[in-house]
Amino acid sequence: MSSVTEKKPVFNTYIEALTPEGIEFVLSPAGLPIRTFAYAIDKITQWIVILTVYILTLIYLGEIFGFWMSMILYFCIDWFYHVFCELMFHGQTLGKRLMRIRVVKSSGAPVDPASSFLRNLLRFADTFFFLFHIAFISIAASRGFRRLGDWASGTLVVYSQLENKKRINAFHLFLEKYKPVSPSMSLAHEEKQAILDFARRYPLLGDARANEIACGFARHLGWTGQSGSAAFLLGIARKLSGEIQ
Repeated sequence: MSSVTEKKPVFNTYIEALTPEGIEFVLSPAGLPIRTFAYAIDKITQWIVILTVYILTLIYLGEIFGFWMSMILYFCIDWFYHVFCELMFHGQTLGKRLMRIRVVKSSGAPVDPASSFLRNLLRFADTFFFLFHIAFISIAASRGFRRLGDWASGTLVVYSQLENKKRINAFHLFLEKYKPVSPSMSLAHEEKQAILDFARRYPLLGDARANEIACGFARHLGWTGQSGSAAFLLGIARKLSGEIQ
């Protein structure tokens, strides 16, 4: 497991994450103002969709049916909009994308379905009676700007580092050197993300350390060679890069 340590200066909002390989990187938690803007954009988007559907059903299907359709749609959007967007768009809703922030796990890993569902399930507690005071107090008082849902699910909202197109293109160019490899079994979401994370950290590890780290997992996925376990995982990462980034 990755461990997370916070820097000592009180005025420093950065959070340091340490990978199992001993590689340290820095997360930049997003504060209250920018998260408020992102949330406002998301709520406006939700209401535009609901109002549009209500007007269309009111025109074509009648007032009663239009009202109930809008209520059903409101429930679905209110409870599942954030979960769907965070899982489908790499931790970003429309508002977060425009504000260039995203949801990640506290270790810096991509958010998973269980964490996303839990953090959004507790959004009701954070916005009790639509006063938002609980969320504001929790975000303002916590070092990583976490609301209750983030504490319970072990997540952070951070400034996105993946918006840098040069970095993304460099990663894909790096993977193009390796032949795509299909694993011998189906991979879970967490396993796919672990392989891609390994590929991103590979340049920092060196060949010897990378092969040492990759050996056990590579054998589990069908690798039978005596050397080149890291190249085997990088080949799988090449295949996965078109599915998850």
